[in-house]
Amino acid sequence: MARFPKMENIAFSLVSLTVTKILQFSGLAYNRNDLKTKKMEEKALEVYDVIRSIRDPEKPNTLEELEVVTEKCVEVQELGEDEYLIIIKFSPTVPHCSLATLIGLCLQVKLQRCLPFKHKLEIYISEGTHSTEEDINKQINDKERVAAAMENPNLREIVEQCVIEPDD
Repeated sequence: MARFPKMENIAFSLVSLTVTKILQFSGLAYNRNDLKTKKMEEKALEVYDVIRSIRDPEKPNTLEELEVVTEKCVEVQELGEDEYLIIIKFSPTVPHCSLATLIGLCLQVKLQRCLPFKHKLEIYISEGTHSTEEDINKQINDKERVAAAMENPNLREIVEQCVIEPDD
């Protein structure tokens, strides 16, 4: 009896493709991009959970309560194995907010202290939400300026009061 290797290969490929599609549609199997996307979304929520409780320097509210930060303002990208780029775009409450740089500093400090994984951090003011956003974006992403600011005892005390975890 003659064998038909091409037909067997075609049949096997069709069965394999069909099974893969059934598993994907049923939710029993994910492709790599789905898993990576899900992992990045989970990391973004982990980051948001860290920053949501930061207190506003002027008001008794958190940045979450004032909608300065939201879940949508956090993006996480994978740089390598167990290393991530975190991008935060926050929105000051008013376009001329004099404390926007301080809020950015609080975000920097809290994330550097609290994230359990290796990361690079970029913090920006959301486009169009502040009159001097470009200047502030440069300041809050300049490591030397951040370090110098944290050497100032008065500024450090304000940051500490903003990033301290509330009593539950």
